Amino acid sequence: MATLVSDQTLVKKTQAERRSSHHLQDLPIQVVGGYGTYSYFKNSFYQKRATNVSKEQFNNAITSKLDVKSLALSSNTIRLADCGCAVGPNTFNAMLDLIEIIKQKYRSQCPDSHMPEFQVFFNDQSSNDFNTLFTSLPEEPGYFVAGVPGSFHKRLFPEKFLHLVHVSYALHWLSKVPEDLVNKNSPAWNKGRILYAFAPEEVRKAYANQFDKDLENFLNARAKEIVQGGMMIITNPSIPDGMPFSEIANGLMYDCMGNILYDMAKSGLLNEAEVDAFNLPIYSCPPGEFAAVVERNGNFSIEAMGLTNPSPWLKGRINMPEYVKHVRAATEAMFNKHFSPEITDEMFRQLVDRMEEINEKMVSCYRDGVQLFAVLQRN
Repeated sequence: MATLVSDQTLVKKTQAERRSSHHLQDLPIQVVGGYGTYSYFKNSFYQKRATNVSKEQFNNAITSKLDVKSLALSSNTIRLADCGCAVGPNTFNAMLDLIEIIKQKYRSQCPDSHMPEFQVFFNDQSSNDFNTLFTSLPEEPGYFVAGVPGSFHKRLFPEKFLHLVHVSYALHWLSKVPEDLVNKNSPAWNKGRILYAFAPEEVRKAYANQFDKDLENFLNARAKEIVQGGMMIITNPSIPDGMPFSEIANGLMYDCMGNILYDMAKSGLLNEAEVDAFNLPIYSCPPGEFAAVVERNGNFSIEAMGLTNPSPWLKGRINMPEYVKHVRAATEAMFNKHFSPEITDEMFRQLVDRMEEINEKMVSCYRDGVQLFAVLQRN
């Protein structure tokens, strides 16, 4: 079992490495790069399995709604983008699946025509480990490749350029932490928590309002870039309308994280005010809120949408060390930006033990509808 250095040494390191002028609005939304123990490349299998749950719905939507013949007539190249691609390998599998279903549709519409070429644009934040992404690219992927660094909440491509956009487990990352969460004079001050499980409704609304703004910006940007009739395929963490976040497994897990950090503060390993200043920029949007933003925006029609169970394969107890490694691969950078690496490492070490204590509760949590799938078509 991993052990800490002495408390006194850890406090000194924490204080020395802490960036007192840091603002949570600058938290890096990036996964752990490379091929190490906690890398996203080695710890994203759960996300792959979760995304595959909705594959049939996506294939049906493309087959029935996407006019590949018209798209191919206007361009000899079908252009796809994966927004929030991370470092692989999931993004490569997703792109291959989408290209294959598009090819099938094209063969049915144009049996005697030459197959168009395909180009895929992999997008993520500039700080994303694109080196790992492209060194792990299949030798002959079957399509032309380009990387596009930058926030997908802004414009990334020329007008009327893309035919299909894929977004998987990315839209729940907010562009920034709502400022009211760290304002002591606000009813949304989130003291004692790092997310909104078990929080007052004002805290959840602050998160929801930021997601609303971010989704609106995302839709406006993609509306400029996607051709008429083009599509967006979206998979995202979600929750049924009206259900408290504390009733699902992720809510319990993030609550455990916050409790561990507060226990560490009480033992003198860090300052309680430092914990109060930390909030994760994550929001699991319910389908009603998601649909309301899309409909108000008016640039896209909802061709398919629903909630699914992202882990129908899960039977019995959860492998907590494996589960926590997947969580760490996605969130470690944000913790390390605010806390010292020693604090982050200890938090995740304790998280395994805390989660093991509530393993049965996690398994029994509601999970039939905690993943949103949506197919949007450009009007």
